[in-house]
Amino acid sequence: MARMTDTDLAPHELRILVAVADAGGFSAGAEVLDLTQSAVSHSVRGSERKIGAVLFERGRSGARPTPAGEKAVAYARRILRLLDVFVAEVREAARSETMQEPEGTLRIAAFRSIALHVLPPVLQRLRARYPRIEPQVRIVRELGRGGAGEVADGRSDLAIVTLDGAQLPAGLVASGLFEESYSLVHPAGHPAPRSLPLVDWAENCGSYTRAWWEAQDWIPKATIEAEDDGAVLSLVNGGHGMAIMPALSLIGAPDSIEITDLGPERPTRRVGYVTTPELAASAAVRALVRELRAAGSAHHRHEEPAPLTGHHHAHSA
Repeated sequence: MARMTDTDLAPHELRILVAVADAGGFSAGAEVLDLTQSAVSHSVRGSERKIGAVLFERGRSGARPTPAGEKAVAYARRILRLLDVFVAEVREAARSETMQEPEGTLRIAAFRSIALHVLPPVLQRLRARYPRIEPQVRIVRELGRGGAGEVADGRSDLAIVTLDGAQLPAGLVASGLFEESYSLVHPAGHPAPRSLPLVDWAENCGSYTRAWWEAQDWIPKATIEAEDDGAVLSLVNGGHGMAIMPALSLIGAPDSIEITDLGPERPTRRVGYVTTPELAASAAVRALVRELRAAGSAHHRHEEPAPLTGHHHAHSA
């Protein structure tokens, strides 16, 4: 029979590791947990002894995780989340068959255009069908580790991300939802839109479009860098240049913007979700995935996730 060993960490020890990391120090972490600083320090030292690694760098300004500590805190978040899911899933199984219903908090990470145009109807349907699920959404830029990093670090249960060419953190599972194409966007009626300066934002040229971008000798280096796709669209609308943008970012584009197809070799990006293998089996995540897949099917049928209000030219630019 399996038994506890001297290296096993209890849930309260994991909560202390997360609190110290999130608060940036032992005193601040103790305040969050309503514990004394000495109790928090003693617990962290005990955890470090059990694991056999220093988890925090101590200093006058507080404490921050070492590389080993970052890994430990990420796993601690995920384990604590699984304990929450464990309780919700067991309660659901204990109910009668007619009363079974997913419940509990569902933490979702998504990039901006997904949060604007895909998630609202998805969450509306989810709430209507499963009122005991409580969605929480974080808007995350698709830079660096992006939404997948949020899941790997235990901050989110599921993240909606761009998948093509992405290197997922170890231990996650991913699945595609739909594909969207890029278009040339410029002030309506401009006689030579390709001659305009390029307006861009950091998230736009991911690994899924980089090869296409490098092969286009007509695309200049961006002269205007914006924070997000909404700012890019506004700048193009103001006559400051042209942009190359994915379909989701163009929903609601004004009539003063022209959207021109880039032809059969146009770049595309695959949108999907990532989660952990354990959470993928949970009732709440399964319910959300069903709604996301329904939204993805609608996107595929209509080619665009919603009708564009700006001018759209089907011919190649």
